[in-house]
Amino acid sequence: MRGALAVAVYPEKTGCVMLESMVIREATAADWAAIWPILSEVGAAGETLTWDPGTTEAWACAGWMRELPGRTIVAVDDDGSVVGSANTHPNHPGPGAHVANAGFVVHPARRREGIGLALGRYVLEQARADGYRAMQFNAVVETNTPAIRLWRTLGFEVLATVPEAFRHPADGYVGLHVMHRTL
Repeated sequence: MRGALAVAVYPEKTGCVMLESMVIREATAADWAAIWPILSEVGAAGETLTWDPGTTEAWACAGWMRELPGRTIVAVDDDGSVVGSANTHPNHPGPGAHVANAGFVVHPARRREGIGLALGRYVLEQARADGYRAMQFNAVVETNTPAIRLWRTLGFEVLATVPEAFRHPADGYVGLHVMHRTL
């Protein structure tokens, strides 16, 4: 298991209010109790995750808490609170297993603090170390402009947009971007 990484973030480089430091580390089974409320809140909002609003905790846990070759990580603030999480796994099995896929979630009250950026950088570095050659996101909601801006900052590009593939609670049917970058 990879050791924890202490991350220092600086607002002058990103333009947002940021934590002085946080620890990003592999998630443990005990972390699920802190991850689930974040996923549940973001999923229930229906604006960014392609989850059924009725997703159960058991289903979410089975899908989020990955085992090797997948990984699940958490971002923990100075107070010891889990403020975000990410997971990685092969985008497809067999001949497609060299391309990683990832999911990210940040506590809604803690957005614009650099947590997503720190998680993204960590996940890209870990995916590279795990031998993946690229990373692909299959469903980035086109109205989720903060995430799209973040992923572009980290070198991703939109390969295609599936029109009207996501039913947004306020904006109706919107597209889902397929985003990709080589590692």
